Amino acid sequence: MEKVRQVVQYQNYFEDFLLQQNEKVQNKIFKVIEIIETFERVPSKYLKAITGTSGLFEARIKLGSNIWRVFCFFDEGNLVVLLNGFIKKTQKTPKNEIEKATKLMAQYYEDKNEDYGN
Repeated sequence: MEKVRQVVQYQNYFEDFLLQQNEKVQNKIFKVIEIIETFERVPSKYLKAITGTSGLFEARIKLGSNIWRVFCFFDEGNLVVLLNGFIKKTQKTPKNEIEKATKLMAQYYEDKNEDYGN
């Protein structure tokens, strides 16, 4: 399948989260990332905007009755940047997880601007 967008991670928050999961969960996470990379229009059951944020999304992973979320955002249209992840235990996404992801997204843009000498 041809990729329509590139998925990268920012620092190692995603990797740290990924390595804490068992192999079955890791495989499911990779499958969702592959869908994000290859589908022109990603179904909202896999990728959903977080309301009340500016540009933050959650990649949605479900295996059995368990749910995982990985925060991400789009940069330059087709680059998806992965941030922190967590196991979802409540109906609503915890505010502290959203705040953490928002801070990481701001940090990403700060780092990027420094890299380009802006």
